[in-house]
Amino acid sequence: VATQARVRVSHGDSGLHLLRNGHTAPQTLAALIAADPRATVRQIGIVDAQGNAAAHTGGNTIRYAGHQVGDGYSVQANMMESEGVPLAMATAFDATHGHLMLRILAALRAAQDAGGDFRGQQSAALKIVSGTLPTAAWDGVLYDVRVDDHADPIGELTRICHRHLAYDAADEAVEMAAQGNLEGAMARYNEALALDAEDLQYRFWFALTLADEHNALTTVEPIFREVFALAPMWKECLIRTAEAHPLNTPGMVEQILALG
Repeated sequence: VATQARVRVSHGDSGLHLLRNGHTAPQTLAALIAADPRATVRQIGIVDAQGNAAAHTGGNTIRYAGHQVGDGYSVQANMMESEGVPLAMATAFDATHGHLMLRILAALRAAQDAGGDFRGQQSAALKIVSGTLPTAAWDGVLYDVRVDDHADPIGELTRICHRHLAYDAADEAVEMAAQGNLEGAMARYNEALALDAEDLQYRFWFALTLADEHNALTTVEPIFREVFALAPMWKECLIRTAEAHPLNTPGMVEQILALG
């Protein structure tokens, strides 16, 4: 449930309560509007667990304001530079394939390209939760990225989100190596590198894991050389890590340090 324009925060909790009790997105939206004496200044978007979507833009919402409902999603915007923002968002979301995060980022960029908020840019945020009910209060949130104040909030949000996806890809690469698929692991690592080549941390830990746990030092040697050249402190990190958690392979620390 998203509540926008003249926000009524209770629409969030009330909407989720109705959804949990079996109401569809359209039914939930109708109930919220019926109980809101100021519905004409509200903007609400709802998607239920079955993918049904519904949205409302009140007639007194500051122009330009509107929404688009699609298969499993709804986009809303108000105080827009042009009327075409919601349609641009929906078109970009539908046209982008792959990870949900990338589809949302594409929609945000399309909104800005279509004019965005006539007041300019300041902040952006992206939150993705699991589709299954968590067993613990701290579980269920997969990504929660906020850029509260930035000259290019969508660009900064994109940079951080790409870093999240790069870490995910590196983790998957380690899992592939554990299954004996070293070629696939390196291919997945290169996908991580394409998303974020600046962060050295995931590159270091990926190389160390493959070298020590999967006997692949020769394969990851170029990674160590580049990381050490860019930031020699990772050699110190290797030494301290081995002190706290001795590596599996005798002499591995010395072999890796010799690469830098």
